[in-house]
Amino acid sequence: MGIFDSVFGKNEKTVKKKNGLPWIQLESINQLEAIAENSKNKTQVIYKHSSTCGISRMVLGMFTDRYDTDLNIDLYFLTIQNHRDVSNAIEDKFAVRHESPQLLVVKNEAVVFHTSHGAIADTDFTKYL
Repeated sequence: MGIFDSVFGKNEKTVKKKNGLPWIQLESINQLEAIAENSKNKTQVIYKHSSTCGISRMVLGMFTDRYDTDLNIDLYFLTIQNHRDVSNAIEDKFAVRHESPQLLVVKNEAVVFHTSHGAIADTDFTKYL
């Protein structure tokens, strides 16, 4: 694997296999209702990723390197190019302006924290458990 492949990755599937996080693919607007409902009992995290953006790919790598897999959180992964309708619905449902990469923490049916770009990797999820 060349230097550019290790930074930007060859494709989204390679990154997901490599990072080993327990991602739940976010592919349907209907899943947003389940996320809101489940957030009453367990923290839900939505990660919005752009498969065509080098910054998004680098942030994803930093996030996965720092993420504590022992946390009791549901991690949803949305590739915005594949499901722009879902990304738009997230903006409408949770009243958070779209960015990518972007991370949203949902607790008790509301976004209690959101951030984007490099700040994603520094998120302390223990505040939201």
